[in-house]
Amino acid sequence: MKTITSRDNPLYKDLKHLAGSSQARRKAGQTLLDGVHLCQSYLALRGAPLHCIVSEGALANPEVADIVMQCEAPHARAHVSAMPDALYNALSQVEHGVGLMFLIATPVLDAPGVLTASAVLLDNLQDPGNVGSILRSAAAAGITQVYCSGGTAFCWSPKVLRAAMGAHFVVDIHENVDLAELVKAAAIPVLATSGYATDRLYDVDLARPVAWLLGHEGQGVAHDLLALATHQVVIPHLGQIESLNVAACAAVCFFEQLRQIQSK
Repeated sequence: MKTITSRDNPLYKDLKHLAGSSQARRKAGQTLLDGVHLCQSYLALRGAPLHCIVSEGALANPEVADIVMQCEAPHARAHVSAMPDALYNALSQVEHGVGLMFLIATPVLDAPGVLTASAVLLDNLQDPGNVGSILRSAAAAGITQVYCSGGTAFCWSPKVLRAAMGAHFVVDIHENVDLAELVKAAAIPVLATSGYATDRLYDVDLARPVAWLLGHEGQGVAHDLLALATHQVVIPHLGQIESLNVAACAAVCFFEQLRQIQSK
C-alpha cells in the first residue's frame, strides 16, 4: 500500500479531476466508485479495480479492511493507496462517507445490434437520480440491455452510480445511441410510455421480450420516436396528479412485464 500525503501528488490530481468533471471522466474512460456497497459489488461482479483509494481513518473499518485486503491479494493486481482523511474528503462527493473508493475503467461496448431481448431505451433523460433508479429497477427485473440517447445523463457519473446501487455491473449500458435507428430495426415490440396513450399497460401482452422507450422528465418521448414505437401505453392512475415520475413509471412497467412472464 502506498501513501499519498500531498495535493500535488500526480495521482491525487488525476483523481480530483475525475471526481469533479464529467468531461474528464468521459475523456479518460474512467470513473470513481465511492462507498463500500459499490466497491463490494464491483469486486463481486467485475473483479479488481484499477486502483483502490482509502482514507487512513477508514482502515479501522472491518468492511473496508476486507476490501483493501482483497485488492492487495497477488492475483488481484490492483494498486492500493491510502491518504489522510482531509485529502480523501476533498475528493469524495459523498457526505459522511466511509472513506473508500475505486478507480475503474468504464466499459467499452460494441455498437448496438438488433434488439431481440428485453431492453430499456432512454430518450434524453437528464436527471441522474432518475437514470440510476431506472438502471436499478431494470437490473432487478432481469433486463440487462440499456440504450441511452446522446442527451441522456452520463451513466457513469457519481450520482447515477449511487442511485443505481450496483446495477451498472449487471447490465450492459450503451450511450450516445441513435434510438430512431435502433427502434426502426428492432425485432421485438417497442413500447413507449405516454400520458396521452389509450392502451393501458395492463392490457398489453408483456410475457415476451419488449423494448421500453422512456422519455424526458418534462416532455416525454420525442414525437419522432413516439411515432416509431409499436405501441404507446399509459399507466392508469387516480387522483389529481398529472403523471408519474419517469423512474416510478419505469418500475411499474418492468415489474408488470415480470409479473406476466412469471404468471405464464
